[in-house]
Amino acid sequence: MKALGIAAAAVALVAAATSAQAAAPTDCPLRDAPFSIDSPLVDVLLSPQARAVVAKAAPGRLDKIPARFAGVEPPTFAAILTLKEAGAFTGIKPEAMPAIDAELRAIQVTDADRAARCARYDDDPVTFSIPKGKPAVLLFDKINGFRDDPSVKAARAAFEKLAAQKGWTIVATDKGGAVRPETLQKFDAVIWNNVSGDVLTLAQRQALKNYIEAGGGFLAVHGSAGDPAYFWDWYADKLIGARFKGHPMAPQFQDARVVVEDRSHPIAAKLPSEWVMNDEWYSFRTNPRAAGAHVILTLDESSYKPAGMGQDLRMGDHPIAWSNCLGKGRTFYSAIGHRPEVYSDARHLALLDAALDWTALDRKACAAGARR
Repeated sequence: MKALGIAAAAVALVAAATSAQAAAPTDCPLRDAPFSIDSPLVDVLLSPQARAVVAKAAPGRLDKIPARFAGVEPPTFAAILTLKEAGAFTGIKPEAMPAIDAELRAIQVTDADRAARCARYDDDPVTFSIPKGKPAVLLFDKINGFRDDPSVKAARAAFEKLAAQKGWTIVATDKGGAVRPETLQKFDAVIWNNVSGDVLTLAQRQALKNYIEAGGGFLAVHGSAGDPAYFWDWYADKLIGARFKGHPMAPQFQDARVVVEDRSHPIAAKLPSEWVMNDEWYSFRTNPRAAGAHVILTLDESSYKPAGMGQDLRMGDHPIAWSNCLGKGRTFYSAIGHRPEVYSDARHLALLDAALDWTALDRKACAAGARR
């Protein structure tokens, strides 16, 4: 019965997406990409033919995957995993992947497949009333991948409170249609609130890139850099500047020592030189320094157990918050922020408050020759 339920849900979503194809965005990423072991797992599960290939390779396993990992409607972990990375759930051995990949690539991508892939994106314009004469920020939290409601809501409340204390305008949306040139130009900065999963159409991606490089501000927290797989290299490698590796699991939340690396940076000016806090600590496969980032905070790996998800998560040099310049734009990312409680921690709030000032207002920070 569970197998029938999952399969029926997939077929129903494909049918719904097909009927709504005329209204859905047509420039969604990977719309025409061949099926493969590198496809988003959700796209494989949405196709009866592709799903059958996997079911043949892993008899009975798909039906036993927890719904949060194999759901076909967002938010779902299946949007941030590829089939290649889902071996822990399917039981498919790495040596079997090449043959499965070849079989998947032989499947013709149909209009129904394209509609299903695009159904999780949106492009309807979003209208905001923005008063003139004071800074304005857009808080964006459209999530197709992993959504932890408590952290998303706590972050939103924290940013709304900080903006109110500053006398700034802040508006929030979970609609990708807000990411268009005429809308973004109304804001001094955009906040990516624990955004997980690919959420922007190709035109929206370009609009965000152009906005930042022309001098806009971008601030992202925690889950915005916590996906196992990304399908937009510029976002992961340039805008964020690091690729997620994992976080501890035993226990998941640990006390760790946060160290300010550079107190001369405006974002760090009012922070203590170090402090201990309890959170879920990310490790990264790549170091943001390699992307030109200015590291503001690091983790003392001797102060907690950097292991989990079957991996040694030690980085040695372990950046946890950093800024960067992309063109004329100012970007900031902090990996702090899974536990809702940290959004009421005075030190974390001081970090976010200063990051808002820097990304939204410090337009000279990324001028030619300026420090980042």
